[in-house]
Amino acid sequence: MTEYRVRINGIETEARYSDRAVEEIFLPLLRKLTEMQNRAGKRILVMLAAPPGAGKTTLLTLLEKLSREHGEIGRIQTIGMDGFHRPQDYLLSHEVTREGQRIPMVRIKGAPVTFDLQGLTERVRRVAAGENCPWPLYDRLLHNPVDNGLTVEEKIVILEGNYLLLEEEGWRDLSAFADFTISLRAPENLLRKRLIDRRIRTGVEKDAAVRFVDFSDMPNARLCLEKTMPARLMLELDEGEDWRVCTSCPGI
Repeated sequence: MTEYRVRINGIETEARYSDRAVEEIFLPLLRKLTEMQNRAGKRILVMLAAPPGAGKTTLLTLLEKLSREHGEIGRIQTIGMDGFHRPQDYLLSHEVTREGQRIPMVRIKGAPVTFDLQGLTERVRRVAAGENCPWPLYDRLLHNPVDNGLTVEEKIVILEGNYLLLEEEGWRDLSAFADFTISLRAPENLLRKRLIDRRIRTGVEKDAAVRFVDFSDMPNARLCLEKTMPARLMLELDEGEDWRVCTSCPGI
């Protein structure tokens, strides 16, 4: 078992991955990406899509860790789409309809409409073209994106996000920039449990955490589960919270 602690968005998280998943899935994946990049002779862009609560950000810390520990694997750089959240002022001043009611967009922050898809698409284009370009980060203390948070410069770049493979207008075009795609799935009840627990660990009372997750997070999770396009590698998290290659996912 590979176990380590990592701080993600200010929350101390225990990462645990079975030796089987590391040896049969993740190390072979990194070796494949290294081979692809060597063959291409230029940057490759990998897109990893997953519903909220699936553990995509934690998984990227594992891939980074493995790439550092194995000399035959090329260096990877991981980035996320959270830096393309619309500014808080925009979300507070714009409304959407949810369950028949007009509500401030901020109440469903994290839904596709709350992201700057145009800005994301343009920056992805630059990364895919091999440009060493700035990339925004999301600051959870400011509740706002911070532009130029880092510079994309490695030859293997993995971009993670909920909607990178979403089968909806505009979003579906993003995958054309990817050299390789990965999608993660997990049972809906497990996602809900993880999301509630994560919110409680930020200091939110349990009842409030449940209300927020059921109103905001779970519609986004269901959207990802129902409308994520097939990927080159499709993984699913079982009830034992171990990763396996999905042989029954839509599109297989």
